[in-house]
Amino acid sequence: MSLEYIRFLEVLKGLSAKEGNAIDPEAKLLLDEIAINHYKHTHLTVSDLMALKHIASPATIHRKLDSLLQANLAELKFEGDNRRTKFIGITKAGDRYLNNLSKAMIKAVKLA
Repeated sequence: MSLEYIRFLEVLKGLSAKEGNAIDPEAKLLLDEIAINHYKHTHLTVSDLMALKHIASPATIHRKLDSLLQANLAELKFEGDNRRTKFIGITKAGDRYLNNLSKAMIKAVKLA
């Protein structure tokens, strides 16, 4: 077993407890997908997210998306005059959360 990964899990556990916005694993997978698309400057729609069957069923994805929206880690946006298509982005709080995860990963590697 990788010591770096165990250290990362320990740091991550402490981070989640400290910030109080721990999200469940399926919601975290959704946030990861949203973040990847956000930082690649590609547009992820709600429909795109619902199609990620490798993560969960569409109903579960919808519930997890709601939890991310309520936690203010993700947001729904419209582009231009198109009010029918909702795009999903990362909020400033979501960006801070992901930045803190990055710092936790770096810290875990330094501790190992």
